[in-house]
Amino acid sequence: MTTPTASTRPRALSNWLFAVAALIVLMVVVGGITRLTESGLSITQWKPISGVIPPLNDAQWQAEFDNYKRIPEYQQLNQGMTLAGFKSIFFWEYFHRLLGRLIGLAFALPLIWFAIKRQIPKGYGWRLVALLALGGFQGAIGWWMVKSGLSVRTDVSHLRLATHLLVALFTLAAIVWTALDLRVLARTPDARPARLTPLGAAAGLILFFQLFYGALVAGLNAGLVTDQWPLMNGRFFPGATIEGRPFFDALVNDPAIVHFVHRWWAWIAVAALVLLARATRKLDRRASIAIHSAFGTQILLGIATVMSGVNIELAALHQLTGALLLVATTWGAHVVGQRR
Repeated sequence: MTTPTASTRPRALSNWLFAVAALIVLMVVVGGITRLTESGLSITQWKPISGVIPPLNDAQWQAEFDNYKRIPEYQQLNQGMTLAGFKSIFFWEYFHRLLGRLIGLAFALPLIWFAIKRQIPKGYGWRLVALLALGGFQGAIGWWMVKSGLSVRTDVSHLRLATHLLVALFTLAAIVWTALDLRVLARTPDARPARLTPLGAAAGLILFFQLFYGALVAGLNAGLVTDQWPLMNGRFFPGATIEGRPFFDALVNDPAIVHFVHRWWAWIAVAALVLLARATRKLDRRASIAIHSAFGTQILLGIATVMSGVNIELAALHQLTGALLLVATTWGAHVVGQRR
């Protein structure tokens, strides 16, 4: 049992973590736009400190552009791109990396402050440090992903991209869960942290599988396989884009198969989320409404994104709602796990 002392501030810690979670949601959206605009390989070096400062004059811009010209994406896909065109894709990757650094500072500096002031309730210090380490690990995964597209490929590995996104979303869920624990602790000084129930774990795993396939769809540009729904180019099952692939290979590498799995696994995710929302309803009606609203909106946006030929605005909203659906699911699982 974790009982806060007079000097601890669980509500302040909770508010801080929710603010960091909001930044991560923004980061997920910007990352999605970076992928949709094919901007992720515009910065070919990882400079954690000096990379904060963007090019400030024509010579520096030209140097960055020259670095980009050395990689396969430019040589095979973007030959003839102007400096102005390069600046437009550079912006999204730079903003994405800058936001990552901002999130790191927004987590680390307040954590140090709360620790110095001894305002962290007993039992939560290790969790917060683990979350900080997870955020640092995410930065390393981001560079590991970018490196996959700098030598042979003309884009990043879709599997590495999926890893990058899922670690970000797992971090988001863990931060929201911890913030909810602290919010309950602020109301009830003798409250225990919520436990992950079998129902909450099952709903979370099913949703993460759907999010994994969403990342594969983005990495393979599989949303462009068809602009039809519910059929795919006049057929229910599209068949493999590249014939002769082994079954399990096609499941993660063939754009048409990946798109098919993503669009139909969504209904399995809906069934699991409905069960979670029903279990949540009597305990906290707001969480139940949040889950229903998020997955309903997400389905409509997914269909609209496909039928629009992957309109960037709709695709970005689809990714935003996916992150918010994860937050709502975490909230519902936390409510159910607190019923003890």
